[in-house]
Amino acid sequence: MADDRRRSRRGQGELEVLVLSALREADGPVTAGWVQERLGGDLAYTTVITILTRLLAKGAVTRERTGRSFAWTPASDQAGLAAHRMRRVLDAESDREAVLASFVTGLGPDDERLLRELLGQARSEGEN
Repeated sequence: MADDRRRSRRGQGELEVLVLSALREADGPVTAGWVQERLGGDLAYTTVITILTRLLAKGAVTRERTGRSFAWTPASDQAGLAAHRMRRVLDAESDREAVLASFVTGLGPDDERLLRELLGQARSEGEN
């Protein structure tokens, strides 16, 4: 039984993705109870609150008080959350240049071309 439970446990990152997906499907701000129901109720309410609080700390969701509880809204899409994680990793390193150089040299040709295009667009928008 314990082995079955261990195998079926989801990781924190997987739970965050599930909760964010549920929030994106909502028509507006929703409660933790709504998220729990949307995910099929197999997660404890306290687990949903924990995941939402972690996402709040990461800047991935926002909340507003509604009565005695909170209503939650996604602050960014999956790409925005991934970019936020990448910035946090970069900010934690003392040699930013080395990290960026290692990242760029590890890119494939298509990703390198795309990155150059995006940097060019960012420069152009900054000049306007």
